[in-house]
Amino acid sequence: MPRSVDVARLAGVSQKTVSRVLNNEPYVSVEVRRRVLSAADQLGYRLNNAARALASGRTRSIGVVSLGTALFGPASLLIGVERAVRDAGYALRVVNTMEGDSSGIAGAVESLLEQGVDGIVISEPIDEQTDEQTDEQTEPVRVDVPVLVLGAPSAFAAPRVVATGVSTRLLARVATEHLLDLGHASVHHVAGPQHWYAARDRLEGWRAALRERGCHEPPVQHGDWSADSGYAAGRELAGDGEVTAVFAANDDMAIGVIRALVEARRRVPEEVSVVGFDNVPVAAYITPPLTTVRQPFDAVAAEGIKLLVHAIEQPGADLPTASGQPVELVVRASTAPPPRTTPGRRRTTSG
Repeated sequence: MPRSVDVARLAGVSQKTVSRVLNNEPYVSVEVRRRVLSAADQLGYRLNNAARALASGRTRSIGVVSLGTALFGPASLLIGVERAVRDAGYALRVVNTMEGDSSGIAGAVESLLEQGVDGIVISEPIDEQTDEQTDEQTEPVRVDVPVLVLGAPSAFAAPRVVATGVSTRLLARVATEHLLDLGHASVHHVAGPQHWYAARDRLEGWRAALRERGCHEPPVQHGDWSADSGYAAGRELAGDGEVTAVFAANDDMAIGVIRALVEARRRVPEEVSVVGFDNVPVAAYITPPLTTVRQPFDAVAAEGIKLLVHAIEQPGADLPTASGQPVELVVRASTAPPPRTTPGRRRTTSG
């Protein structure tokens, strides 16, 4: 196997220069960098990560704690994290947790620390606490490497804890305000399961938008993120002739709501407008195409990993300022102004 001394000899530089180039360190000229990389490629040389770990005290690996789920949001965020970690030149180690797992996040973190990761990403969207534990003071999870928290409150004692992402509460407000701006008197909400942080945030965003406009807050329908639960909620809403606007906490539930409304002969959007959340790929192709808000998963992951790598490699330096993530409402054909009604008459379901 070729060694760094062979690369140095072929490129006409010192071994130290080879090390600086292959570790992507600064203060190396473009020409020298080109020669070293060309020599390494010609010889088929790969940097020995084990040797580098011994020299630097780092393994150049990042661990991720993620809920084991195929739901669009968590899965998309995990894909974005994986891409960003590899682009940063680190290896990725993933430990999935499951709902109801007694060891939960603490056990997953311990597993990653045993593997010697340099930093940990927490992409865990659910609250592990039981009802009995809610009022108790819980000890923070102790970690001796920097931690990046995505989409959950920080409960970690670590050398540095980094949090990034776009507020789903803000996105929920934008979705609700879109319907109010169209002229709807109020907006009904189909919420996600409340042990999910995102579901609680979206519920609060919906409430905040209604309160700010002085609108009546209708009773909340609860789902479990599935189209089936959205369909069940939609059947309840379809029987209320006063319902003209619905915000569902994810697109799958919104699609279920639309199906129930159509079966009940409530036209969308002529009689009832529906907004979803996430912008899943199929949202643009249902009938009618779904208005929704898009979460910038890739941008959030890239920003977070950049901050985490900075905390790993420059532990004493201030973190760069995080850039704001865009808020994007994708307006399609499932929303429109409310139907006109004769003053003093209650609108009824069309037959």
